[in-house]
Amino acid sequence: MNLDAMLADLEDLVLCESYSSDHDAVARSARVVAAQGRRLLGADPEILVIDGVTHLLWSFGAPRVLLLGHHDTVWPVGTLREHPWSVTDGVARGPGVFDMKAGLVQLFHAAASLPSADGLSVLIVGDEELGSPTSRPLIESIAARCAAAFVLEASADGGALKTARKGISRYELIVHGRAAHAGLEPELGANAAVELAHQVLAVAAIGDQVGSSSRAGATSVTPTMLSAGTSTNTVPARARVAVDVRVPDQAAQRRVDELMRALTPRTPGVRLELRGGPNRPPLDPAASAGLFEVAVRTARELGMAPLRGVAVGGGSDGNFTAGAGCPTLDGLGAVGGGAHAAGEHVVVAEMPVRARLVAALTAYVLAGGAVGPPGGGDTTDGDPRAPGDLGDLGDAADNGRGGTHAAHGRAGTGHFGLGETGHVETGRGETGRGETGRGKTGHVETGPLEAGDTA
Repeated sequence: MNLDAMLADLEDLVLCESYSSDHDAVARSARVVAAQGRRLLGADPEILVIDGVTHLLWSFGAPRVLLLGHHDTVWPVGTLREHPWSVTDGVARGPGVFDMKAGLVQLFHAAASLPSADGLSVLIVGDEELGSPTSRPLIESIAARCAAAFVLEASADGGALKTARKGISRYELIVHGRAAHAGLEPELGANAAVELAHQVLAVAAIGDQVGSSSRAGATSVTPTMLSAGTSTNTVPARARVAVDVRVPDQAAQRRVDELMRALTPRTPGVRLELRGGPNRPPLDPAASAGLFEVAVRTARELGMAPLRGVAVGGGSDGNFTAGAGCPTLDGLGAVGGGAHAAGEHVVVAEMPVRARLVAALTAYVLAGGAVGPPGGGDTTDGDPRAPGDLGDLGDAADNGRGGTHAAHGRAGTGHFGLGETGHVETGRGETGRGETGRGKTGHVETGPLEAGDTA
């Protein structure tokens, strides 16, 4: 792998800003990513525009291995003026450099060095930072047909792979009250802000019931953003709170969902509306155990430092691939730090090292190598299942190579059905006004919650 070539490609990606919520910016980024992939893979991608979001798919024969990444970032267009691209003392900086544009460069150079791409699928999505609302069905459909998924999200501290991720649920609890003049006749209003205060405490109590904590293996339930009211002299008619939930397993995810949907109003005359629900299933350690064993052996054969695996609270598209039943190894991307922060950076010397690891793992599975039963192998001694001669994984990426079995560029749009999220309304009758509120249940619709997090 040629580091100078990788850095030139990384610069091209970072200089094309790709804020997730800006569809035009994501489309521009997709063109740059597509050109890079075309040069290195020798094939045009299939361009999928779903609800305005641009995704890229390269397919080489029947899928066996999925290399997965995203080209959108959390950084609004114009951030480059404040945090410009730079490489100083072996450290690259710039918006999105760590999460996860360096990972994309590593992915392409790894794939380009393979002796054969037959059985490889490369999917680069454009909405991961928003929770992958348009790309999730595509991810799950491909992953369900693959023997392994390698996710090029940034590594954990010190280059550790991410062998488990918590599941994520996101909710928006909306209180509908009734406005009135705060000075002349406040008693005619139904104060949504007061009710929201009760509900924030009720949500915190859900956290107490499930033992809310950020530690590994624990569930966390956290009220985050709040808003209420329209002016200082008006009883608020509407208030809202966002709730972030992280869970270690699907049983905990279902339990929290049940408790959220059981919330009831305390203030006469108000109505509750709950939007959202489970967004990402947990990435269970069992889904990555077999691949992690192979990675440990492969890293040793490549002369790399010993690999570590860690569980993290943030989610990624690896949650979806694992949820689809595909063995998944995440955190194979850049080594560095500062995701979503001004100090975002990448240790550039690790880029070719990680790319070689991804190439070796991909070649192993494409060749029919067994992932093995999770936890069933020794990671310290030689193993007949381990990758053999890695000499074929050379520097083909430096000059690109002709693709084989490629699905050539057909631009178009797609519509993939999205899973529904819960929408529940409950009401409480007003006191002294001759009305009795009745809670409404069973009404379900999709909600536009932002649900991304790729820590």
